[in-house]
Amino acid sequence: MNADHLLGRGISWPLTITPDGRLARSSGEDNIRENVRLILATNRGERVGVPEFGAGLEQFLFEPNTITTHQLIRGRVEQSLARWEPRIRVSQVDVDVLPDDPFAARVTITYSLVATGRQERVGLTLTLGGS
Repeated sequence: MNADHLLGRGISWPLTITPDGRLARSSGEDNIRENVRLILATNRGERVGVPEFGAGLEQFLFEPNTITTHQLIRGRVEQSLARWEPRIRVSQVDVDVLPDDPFAARVTITYSLVATGRQERVGLTLTLGGS
């Protein structure tokens, strides 16, 4: 059994069209990483038929860049990934102020793949309302 079979496959994200006009697909670790990013980038209510899908991080857009907000973001990320991506186990979520931008918070998610135990990391930057 190959790793792609264990880890899954699906439509790649961001959506791209192949030269023959089809939706591009991804598999294995790439597919999982793309799905983690998709969950984090999706606002609740945005997906037709599954209104609760996504992390809903847009809710923090106007929140101050404080430890309290970071804790709320951390909880939302952990909860959303636990619900929507069963192929991973989140081991750590770090949320930190970027030193050169007081309105930006860097979110780093460390997780392990359930099928292989391999550890991966995904990060994103959020712009918040202030400090």
